[in-house]
Amino acid sequence: MKDLVKKTPVQGWYTGKTIFVTGGSGFMGKVLLEKLLYSCSDLECIYVLMRPKRGKTPQTRIEDWLKLPVFKRIREEKPEVYKKLVPIPGDVTSERLGISPEHEKLLAETVEVVFHCAATLKLEARLKDAIEMNTIGTKRILDLCQQMKRLQALLHLSTAFCYCDKEVLTEKVHDFHHNPYDLMRTVEWMDEKALDMITPNLLTPHPNTYTYSKRLAEMLVRDAYSNLRVCIVRPSIVCPANAEPVEGWVDSLNGPVGIMVAGGKGIIRSMLCNGEYNAEVIPVDLAINGLITIAYTLGQMVEMPKEIPVYNITCRETKRTTWKEVLDLGKATAYEYPFEAGVWYPDGDITMNKTYHTICVVLFHWLPAYFIDFLMLCFGQKRFMLRIQNMVSEGLSLLQFFTTRQWDFKSHQYQAIAKGLSKEDNVIFTMDTDAINTKDYLRRIILGGRQFCMKEPLSTLPKARIQLKILYVLDKVAKACMLYFVMWLFLTITGLRAPVYEMLGWA
Repeated sequence: MKDLVKKTPVQGWYTGKTIFVTGGSGFMGKVLLEKLLYSCSDLECIYVLMRPKRGKTPQTRIEDWLKLPVFKRIREEKPEVYKKLVPIPGDVTSERLGISPEHEKLLAETVEVVFHCAATLKLEARLKDAIEMNTIGTKRILDLCQQMKRLQALLHLSTAFCYCDKEVLTEKVHDFHHNPYDLMRTVEWMDEKALDMITPNLLTPHPNTYTYSKRLAEMLVRDAYSNLRVCIVRPSIVCPANAEPVEGWVDSLNGPVGIMVAGGKGIIRSMLCNGEYNAEVIPVDLAINGLITIAYTLGQMVEMPKEIPVYNITCRETKRTTWKEVLDLGKATAYEYPFEAGVWYPDGDITMNKTYHTICVVLFHWLPAYFIDFLMLCFGQKRFMLRIQNMVSEGLSLLQFFTTRQWDFKSHQYQAIAKGLSKEDNVIFTMDTDAINTKDYLRRIILGGRQFCMKEPLSTLPKARIQLKILYVLDKVAKACMLYFVMWLFLTITGLRAPVYEMLGWA
């Protein structure tokens, strides 16, 4: 019966394919593996580059993944396809990827499609670590792919923000005044302290080591294009799933999810952000559908273009949402579906006034953090708020580069992918951001962060709503007391307290 089911062109192309994936343990990596197994179940196998972690072997780690929510529909509907995931022990930061000669030969002789997703996403990573993982790691992948006799498509996952000095971010690789080969040699011999000292000058105009190392990696991929069927894929900020494999699925508090959770719990009260600028985000399931269909398109090309194909996985210009719209809708959603045990009533705001922002941070971030930790100390409990506020402050300072600038992404080549797909493939591998209702999607993000990151089941919503009402009353009382104190202080200092009190009949 299974063989009688008609396959779509994309599914047909993936039938019997042997695939190699790096970064399979990451957020996008897991969704990619799940989608390939679920929607392209007749593929031959997927080799996943994995290193041992916390005493667990790569095989044990893959077996543990099946228990995660992201693989729920595989577990329930197609458990037999999970055995097609085959771990390859290795690490992109090791020479020759740390792969054994036997596995290297196996990959060279069988692999037809490669998704290189491995990267350090830490914006604050030291330059040596970012270059080692994102740039040198890419070079090692390219070297391995040069040996693959049956390779039909290699996708290098980059970022839409790797050209911070460009006003318009087009789908092409731009030249850079730094040579990636020189940088790779430099981090190998230079002392880490010396490297840290020169990092700020090296990074200019980049805000962090992540975008810098990714830009260098793109140059390596471009250089290899003459010998490899390769393309570059650049998603914008990747957010929780819209629909697949589970609505709102996310596995970490990185990026906007962390901001929404911290805001929903009343931890973040102010953020530097231009509300009129566009929020350049993309749901992870749409981004992964893009990767899968781009590999199909690349593999189908009879004649490769003169320049390396580049695809910006970003929203269409018809589906742009501003940060202010996100904040307003996010607040309303957070009030309807509140988090448990909030620190304060969630009514933070965004601003471009740095002075006002600093005052808000001192009054509403740091003072409450010191007060809560003081109470914890008095009651003999473990202090935590200062540590959380340090993490929040670092995260906000890194993100403000992206929230205080207008980004103009052009994605004509990416948008053309859908036009070349069949009607059925456009349903199975949808990339249509226009069809997403922003309010519904924000609800999924908040509920996803609530369930999958904070481990707060939906059954606790009634309790959380009662807590929110209590916090609302406390917030109003505290603000009234503070306003009274400020007025009293002003009247006392100016000597107007007595006449004003007498006029109000309070004397």
